[in-house]
Parts: sequence; C-alpha cells; structure tokens
Amino acid sequence: MIGQRAGLGSWMGCGLAVIGMYLLSVTGDMTVDFGDILVLVSAVFWAVHVLMIGKLSPGMDGVDAVKLSSVQFATCAVLSMVGALATEEITLAGLSGAAIPILYGGLMSVGVAYTLQVVAQRNANAAHAAIILSLESVFAAIGGFLMLGEILTVRALIGCGLMLVGMLVSQLKP
Repeated sequence: MIGQRAGLGSWMGCGLAVIGMYLLSVTGDMTVDFGDILVLVSAVFWAVHVLMIGKLSPGMDGVDAVKLSSVQFATCAVLSMVGALATEEITLAGLSGAAIPILYGGLMSVGVAYTLQVVAQRNANAAHAAIILSLESVFAAIGGFLMLGEILTVRALIGCGLMLVGMLVSQLKP
C-alpha cells in the first residue's frame, strides 16, 4: 500500500517467523491466551510503524533522523497520557513514586530506541527490519529463562529456532 515490495525470501522468512512466534506463544493445550492476542494486535501496529519508518528514513541525515524520532517520542508521550487519563487515577504521590521508572521507560525505551531504529532503518529493508525486530520475543523468552527461571519447553525452543531461521532466510534469499 505504500509502495514497498517484499521479495520471496522476505515472505518465506516472515512465514517461518510467524510459525515460530505461534509455537513460542501458545499454551500447553495449543491455545493462545488473551495477552498473546493483545501482543498480536500490537504487532500489526508495530509492523505498520516499521514500514512507515522504512518509507520515511532513507536518505535522512542524522539531524532529520533525530527530528523524526522526536516526533515519535512526543506522539508516544501524548498517546500514553491519554491512555493513562482514561484508565487510571493520576495523583502527585503516584507520579512521584513512579518518576524513575517513567523517566527510564520514556527516555530509554522510547527516546533512545526510536532514534536508533530510525538511524538503523535508513539503510535497511523494512521487511527485514520487521522480522529482526520480531526476535524481541525470543530475547524476552531467553531473558525469562536466565533471570526468572522460567521454563522453555521444546515447543518454545523450536519456535525460537524457526524465528531465527526466518530472520536468516529473509536476509539471505533475495
């Protein structure tokens, strides 16, 4: 819809990554939890985000990349505030108690991450970038295993492997 075409390798890699994500996400009885459905819906929005950055960022210099990421940062802040006002009771004591996590999440997770994404996608294929970014769930699963003692089942490990293979196929096959 925005003039970007994905090659066969990207579609194959995407298919493998989707199957891998399913295997990583399903429960023991092969169903998907409500939280996983929310993640799937958010993945659609992230895919649109990655495609838009892929469309806007090529040819940008460093200053323009920072300007674009600043617009993203401000948009995220406004939308987050609207969501907070709609769903939470905001108090000065609550803000004071959560100031450090809010600042860290806003500055590092949004500010730094959006800036690095725009800079990195100046020279990257958007489909490849989307598949690479989907590996976040693999790193989350590994982090949960290493830091929280969560169990990675054989099915989840196969899912992680398929996602990694999908990323490699999308990169290697034109």
